[in-house]
Amino acid sequence: MSDLTDWARGSHTAGSTTHDTYRRGVGPGVIVVHEIPGISPEVIAFADEVVDRGFTVVMPHLFGRPGAPATTGEVLRTIGGLCINREFTMLKAGVTAPVADWLRSLARTLHAELGGPGVGALGMCFTGGFALAMMVDDSVAAPVVAQPSLPAAVGRRRAADLGLSPADRETVRDRAAHGCAVLGVRYRDDPATGTRFDTLTSELGDRFIRVELEGKGHATLTAHRQQVAVDRVLDFFDERLRRA
Repeated sequence: MSDLTDWARGSHTAGSTTHDTYRRGVGPGVIVVHEIPGISPEVIAFADEVVDRGFTVVMPHLFGRPGAPATTGEVLRTIGGLCINREFTMLKAGVTAPVADWLRSLARTLHAELGGPGVGALGMCFTGGFALAMMVDDSVAAPVVAQPSLPAAVGRRRAADLGLSPADRETVRDRAAHGCAVLGVRYRDDPATGTRFDTLTSELGDRFIRVELEGKGHATLTAHRQQVAVDRVLDFFDERLRRA
């Protein structure tokens, strides 16, 4: 089982907000934002694969207990805390979660250190759309949305919403038009993702690369991982972050 033994613990502060981080590897930078309930062994195992591909990976610790297994108890405990955490928005459509400012700062700092075309940003499930919010900053060159699930897909409007303010949505559209592709990964029949992939296709056209797995699974890169999805994400990081 994967753990954090080989990961260097640090922290990042932006404004009045500080979160711990875990870092490992060498090469271009990739920020892996964990899902609920936190930095679980499955999330660490995926991050280890990104490291082994030749990247510097930083995992911010936003909620949950680092290294704890993704049990039902851990999930319920984490969700209870998220409901009152002002850094996140679970139900509101047309808004960007406040934590996006901190994540963008982390991306800028990592890019300034490592250089290159930019850094990768990957969110999954609860944090899936955060990669789009991070893409608003020019430091992010390879955004990946894995089974994006916010806001909760209750009703047509929320099911189609990208978790972005109108201004951020326009910036994402503009960056895509100027060459920044977005990779999306999900199970085709996963109800948690709503119709967001259709929204992204409508907004970004062929700059949105859809990877859709058959079935009703959810966690494409962790609990319900399929190697084809992992390989496509790793290839995307290679294509976008190793350009001359």
